[in-house]
Amino acid sequence: MTKSKREWYVGKPKYHEKIIQTILAVSAVLSVLITFGIVYILGKESLLFFKEVSIVEFFTSTKWQPLINEFGVLPLINSTLTTSFIAMLVAGPLGLFVAIYLSEYASEKARSILKPILEVLAGIPTVVYGYFALTFMTPLLRLIFGKDTVDIYNTASAGLVMGILILPLVASITEDALKAVPSSLREAAFGLGGNKLHTSMTIVVPAAFSGISAAFILGLSRAIGETMIVALAAGAGSNFTFNPFEAAETLTGYIVRISGGDVSYNTMDYNSIFALGLLLFFITLSLNVLSRKLVRKYQEEYD
Repeated sequence: MTKSKREWYVGKPKYHEKIIQTILAVSAVLSVLITFGIVYILGKESLLFFKEVSIVEFFTSTKWQPLINEFGVLPLINSTLTTSFIAMLVAGPLGLFVAIYLSEYASEKARSILKPILEVLAGIPTVVYGYFALTFMTPLLRLIFGKDTVDIYNTASAGLVMGILILPLVASITEDALKAVPSSLREAAFGLGGNKLHTSMTIVVPAAFSGISAAFILGLSRAIGETMIVALAAGAGSNFTFNPFEAAETLTGYIVRISGGDVSYNTMDYNSIFALGLLLFFITLSLNVLSRKLVRKYQEEYD
């Protein structure tokens, strides 16, 4: 190509790039509009609920019994946080250890085996996890702790299986954060006499703290929004209890039960699911905002 032709080609407007840029911009705007649409619908329907129920009662009462007009959301929040906390007790440490192994220790052959297994765990339908919790995890807990201690439906089995569900998410994001740490930090630690374990735990993990914290918070957000596992294994009645071996209905479990039942349109029960959906939206939004703040605060910049 001659110089004049090359200059003409470089200076020529690239219409295909403009088309792609326009498509990407439209997609970004569309995602924002969809989010605002969801908030609008949830807010509009929630107003019908809060016209009949006091917000103070909604957030302070410990009884959720719609049949007698008791709409205290604390039992549902408590059970949701219980299952999510148990899930993170499983997914947090295991996800971190798996990520450290894959990032710092595993050979290419081992990584090629473990990564697909993690992807398979992430691809299993949640309804399968729900039945696994009900038919395997619950009998196992009843065998270990006793049938009189563990109910058939309980938040412990649901939380444990939820931990298995979100394990791939936590491990994958944490591994990416660990791999982003420059190799020069590892080489400096080795040069000072540090071994593999000491370097991984005292150099690499602290340097990737922002990404690890984001992974944990995103995993927690995923656990809070999980539906089918808690709907099948945790229980179908509100119960304000801190005992993980007792049945207790979560926010998402209640939404599934009511939306799939024979509840009439525009009743208190029906409108309550939009109020709970709006509450879930703000909980996950708050967690995402917290995640971004932690990333910005503790993010390390390397030359």
